[in-house]
Amino acid sequence: MTKGRRKPDPAAPGRAAEVSALVVEGAAARGRVCVGAVAGAHGVRGDVRIKSFTERPEDIAAYGPLEDERGERVFALTLRGRARGQLIGSVEGIDGREAAEALRGERLYVDRARLPEPEDEDEFYHADLLGLSAVDGAGKRRGRIAAILPAGDAAVLEVDPGGGRDAILVPFTREHVPEIDIPAGRVVIDPPEEPGDEAEDAARGAQDDERR
Repeated sequence: MTKGRRKPDPAAPGRAAEVSALVVEGAAARGRVCVGAVAGAHGVRGDVRIKSFTERPEDIAAYGPLEDERGERVFALTLRGRARGQLIGSVEGIDGREAAEALRGERLYVDRARLPEPEDEDEFYHADLLGLSAVDGAGKRRGRIAAILPAGDAAVLEVDPGGGRDAILVPFTREHVPEIDIPAGRVVIDPPEEPGDEAEDAARGAQDDERR
């Protein structure tokens, strides 16, 4: 799924430390999750290439019809196979290569309610975290979660403090995010003492890797 795993503290051995590499920038609105995107046309009969963001790529077709970002268009996807690491499928109503190519870059969404709940207490859907209020240990509001950024074997929460101020980057670990209360709509954060050092280094490293 489009999930991230909160990395345990270094002093807490024995807990899974990896983070899902299946990361997206976020859903158009709370309650909807981006599960994939159309990468382009395949062949001349209207099939499309699909980049899946789900944990098992084939699961993109397991949750019913998909929607576009605005929720205005519905895509009934049938998988046909694989090619060069991507899924191949057909979309109902798409009959030729030109129509299939017109879907290139289209992000595919499902309602959050259709997805199973994460089994691990440190695993969360990005859609559940985006928009949550971020407070410090004293309960003072620091902003809201605006994005979840990939950063090596962890992730970084980008907290928007508002007022045009610089974003606060917080490593998504138990040390720096000790409490997550989705029903209450908030997370408790403890940013690194030197603002940006740890989180920015991790995010910068991930960006450098992408450029190589």
